[in-house]
Amino acid sequence: MLTINPKTLSPSPFIHKTLINPKNPSTSPKFSNFNSLIRCKCNQVTERGILFDTGETFFRHESAIGRDLGVLSAALYKQSKGQLRVLDAMCGCGIRSLRYLIESKADFVLANDANESHRRVILENLAQVERFQGEKKRWVVTHCEANRVLTDCYLQRDYFDFIDIDSFGSDSSFFLRAAFSSLKLDGLVYVTSTDGYSSGGHRPFHSLAAYGAYVRPMPYANELGLRILIGGGVREASVLGYRVTPLFSYYSYHGPVFRVLLRMNRGRLPDNRDYGFICYCYRCGNSQAVSWSELGRIRCPCSNSKDAASLVVSGPMWTGPLHSAAYIMEMLNLAEQWGWVGNGAGTDLEKLLKRMVEESDPRLPFGYLKLDEVPHMVASRAQTNTPSIRTIMNFLHKEGYAASRSHIASNAIKTDCPMAGCIRIAKILHGC
Repeated sequence: MLTINPKTLSPSPFIHKTLINPKNPSTSPKFSNFNSLIRCKCNQVTERGILFDTGETFFRHESAIGRDLGVLSAALYKQSKGQLRVLDAMCGCGIRSLRYLIESKADFVLANDANESHRRVILENLAQVERFQGEKKRWVVTHCEANRVLTDCYLQRDYFDFIDIDSFGSDSSFFLRAAFSSLKLDGLVYVTSTDGYSSGGHRPFHSLAAYGAYVRPMPYANELGLRILIGGGVREASVLGYRVTPLFSYYSYHGPVFRVLLRMNRGRLPDNRDYGFICYCYRCGNSQAVSWSELGRIRCPCSNSKDAASLVVSGPMWTGPLHSAAYIMEMLNLAEQWGWVGNGAGTDLEKLLKRMVEESDPRLPFGYLKLDEVPHMVASRAQTNTPSIRTIMNFLHKEGYAASRSHIASNAIKTDCPMAGCIRIAKILHGC
């Protein structure tokens, strides 16, 4: 049997250093005698009040917020549909599978890890939940390559509601088609990439092979990482006659890590809407979306034929919204019910979700303005010190522009104000 060591996600800037489980009956399971099963106590970890063993698997504490988001989404699905079958394609030590069982109330979890040497720790962790409920199994552990287990489920018509693909690098792109094939309609795929080189435009032919997108260096590279991941999902689903839309997109600077939750339904993306190209001008700093019909006629208003080299184009990729505001609000409300946010608890998770809601303003375009690091942004063009983000945002709002902070970069804003307008505002704020 082919054995590989799947990687676990990297951390988030919004993560707690200490995670505490709320005193909430809805998230308090009936545990088996777990302590008697653990042989190596040196690798024991507690997350949201759940004790588990990491063994020799690759595990990062900082990735807990990504697991929180998955658990909240799976729980919302269970509440909406009345059932929840989860496939954890690369389960590592099994903590995600365990949390889906305990916190999301999953009816069944298939925990798969290609590395069979992880079997003992996975079994011991999942043993906290009774394996059978009546005659039905609550969980099963398998050891197959991810594509194989996904394809086997499709061939057996064993479809799942929620599929978690926690892969390393750009590997997730190779699993997406099999994942969509084994997913129920209106089901969810929670997919991962840690390929920061491709999003930064440093490996354009690799990103072309993995995601079908040729990526050039742009100032908002980490947002491109989310957009090429979504775009890869759009492409693979379209081949099967489905369409996918992102419910949320999460970037964490540790790793880096790009995580996206996609919902799948019948029907292709109409007219390739929200799936096209992004053009950035290094001369004036403006960005624009370019449709397929506009290829070959790309130009920036500031350019002429002599300086066309200032334009770079990346794509195709997802150019539409990164989040659904309504869905994020449901996650935030559930997190509040569970005691994960509010009253001083879960400030990082609450801050992240609220910022995602702000980013969901439909008036906001792709990309962001990074104010203190990228020399082609506001400060250098205005030839003055950069005003505070809060000051700039307040001024933008007063002038009728949409503006929000970005969860991807703490020193950046998203706005529909063109670069020339941002420069003008910076000059006004400094009395220039």
